Amino acid sequence: MARRVALAAVVAVLAALVVAETASAAVTCGDVTSAIAPCLSYVMGRAGAPSASCCGGVKSLSSKASTAGDRRTACSCLKNMAGSLKGVNMGSAATIPSKCGVAVNFPISTSVDCSSIN
Repeated sequence: MARRVALAAVVAVLAALVVAETASAAVTCGDVTSAIAPCLSYVMGRAGAPSASCCGGVKSLSSKASTAGDRRTACSCLKNMAGSLKGVNMGSAATIPSKCGVAVNFPISTSVDCSSIN
């Protein structure tokens, strides 16, 4: 009987770990890049408005970045990406959330302190 209880406890702990791991899926820079890649034509001045795929990517990223850590990661990735690309219009980039109807919990700017994002 004690052996069954111990086995059940181990199974319960393993199940809890699997659920916790799934629930804590963090945003990666790859996620950010994939989500905003369709927005590049807009921020580079080659399109007059964000495309539907750009807005879809931003919405997806916004919903995926549900924790402060995810938002800090997304912010840092965006900031690094903007700094590495030539010709990015940060004014246009900053308008994407409002043009796509998405609330973003941090400013889209190369001067934002991503570590201060909650």
